[in-house]
Amino acid sequence: MKNMRRFSILGLLILVISTFGCKKMIEDEPLENAEIDLVFDATDSLGKYAEDYLNNTYSSLPNGFNKIGNNMLDAGSDDALPSSTSDAVQFFSNGAFNSVNLPDNPWDANYAGIRKVNIFLANIDRVPLKTAGFKQRWKAEARGLRAMFYFELLKRWGGVPLIGDKVFELGENIAIPRSSYQETLGYIVAELDAIMPSLLSPNGTSGYTTIYFGRFNRGVAMALKSRLLLYAASPLNNTANDLARWDAAAKASKAIMDSVAAGKFVYALSTLTTTAHYSSTNVANLVPAGTTLTSYVTGVNRFLNIFSTRYNTELILPYLRGTTTDVESNNEPIGYTRAGLGKTNPTQELVDEFETFAGKQITEAGSGYTLTSPYYNRDPRLAGTVSFNGLYWLTRNVQTYDGGKDRPQGFGRTNSGETRTGYYLRKFMTPTTSESAYTAANHNFPIFRYAEILLNYAEAQNEVAGPDATVYKAINDIRARVNMPALPTGLTQAEMRNRIRHERRVEMAFEEQRFWDIRRWKIAENVLNGTLHGIQGTLNGTAVSYGIVDAAPSRFSASKMYLYPIPYKEITSNNKMVQNPNW
Repeated sequence: MKNMRRFSILGLLILVISTFGCKKMIEDEPLENAEIDLVFDATDSLGKYAEDYLNNTYSSLPNGFNKIGNNMLDAGSDDALPSSTSDAVQFFSNGAFNSVNLPDNPWDANYAGIRKVNIFLANIDRVPLKTAGFKQRWKAEARGLRAMFYFELLKRWGGVPLIGDKVFELGENIAIPRSSYQETLGYIVAELDAIMPSLLSPNGTSGYTTIYFGRFNRGVAMALKSRLLLYAASPLNNTANDLARWDAAAKASKAIMDSVAAGKFVYALSTLTTTAHYSSTNVANLVPAGTTLTSYVTGVNRFLNIFSTRYNTELILPYLRGTTTDVESNNEPIGYTRAGLGKTNPTQELVDEFETFAGKQITEAGSGYTLTSPYYNRDPRLAGTVSFNGLYWLTRNVQTYDGGKDRPQGFGRTNSGETRTGYYLRKFMTPTTSESAYTAANHNFPIFRYAEILLNYAEAQNEVAGPDATVYKAINDIRARVNMPALPTGLTQAEMRNRIRHERRVEMAFEEQRFWDIRRWKIAENVLNGTLHGIQGTLNGTAVSYGIVDAAPSRFSASKMYLYPIPYKEITSNNKMVQNPNW
């Protein structure tokens, strides 16, 4: 933890202007650096600066948009590739990362966040807040954020040094051994349980979707516990398949669902269609006319509105950002005059995962799928996730056939900056009517949303009790939101397990789920050893013919890569630090 020794108190006391409602909570630039006595002012009964300090700590939460060389983290999984062969994120899929060259390395950032929290907790009692309950809630929020920072460390490295409430001074020697996985897990769970009573409840009167949207409330703490215990129960961390762990994970998710059912929490699967991303006119080429077309349009618009609507009750914890254009500029197809970069390129493996609109996998008999029309009559979430040839965007259909506007050099031109797979990212992006200029739009990164809670519950409950009625309901509710048919009845436990994993992949694509799922399930060695694929389109007159092509080799070493290597500088600066196996 060499980097922690470099931080002075002044360097960490960054204050930001904090506004709520329709304005973003987290500002990008510091207002000033200030002394502790100014921040934690013994005469400030409103606690303005102390609250600003706490609000700034929220900026240390994970923000998943194009954070690794302008690429999504999932461009290092089997779901996508970066458009450039030199982008570091693909080191996770080709096995080229190590303790020195680690593209996703938030070790310092999370310990800096933990230090911010500890400074807050050590000093907040000197502020004479006059509003009853605020100080207790602020302390609980800070501890919740700290629990989140430890979880971000745990899922990457396993057990890490636990420092409690200690605030280390400048120049102090820090040599702390790693705690075990179970010790770190236990610490996070204990912190979450302790703060629950002091947190706001996400109900209709607490300001959850207005003034306190984006705060670490009771629902957030329960969502973190749901994900944390699911990871702890998964094969990577539960080699003996202890069903008690699965049961604990199921109960953690069910507690949120029960609070929703009882009207205590306002969470729900969003069915908003505030932004009309698509109409029956511009997707008429993708599904049969009539009721099928109407149902399809509704499904894809509902799905995309989760990510383009600033406030909705599906978002349990978003990373609140200002209105920006960066998601579009980094990811949209390259052939538009506003010159998007097309950075994240979904793989054929991901595209093939989406069922037909009738609910059949494309390899199933009677699915109706053909490579001649590969995107026809598919799950609406495909059009809400991936930009493929013929999908409408802005003022025209995407052209990713060889020589098309969005793939002018054609397949195999890996240095041209265009898609390597024949696909671009569609999810999260909001279209405008202008092809020449970007319009700033809402881009909240969904750290937790209610659909995940249903998926977490279904997975854990299926392992404990098999595919009972509650498992079916959780998955079918998610599918019904986009007008996909219910799962077939009579599935075995193993068949349901595969269905749940399928549903997580298509529902949560590019939300930093797949990257971790293939690790906790211990299937990365299967899906990332071989070749990742794309598609090549050839224009013949007015028709396009398609062929599946190799896009990039993949490699994953099961002996070491399920955990990140401890960063080299931490090994050299802390003589009690032990490296992860085989690194």
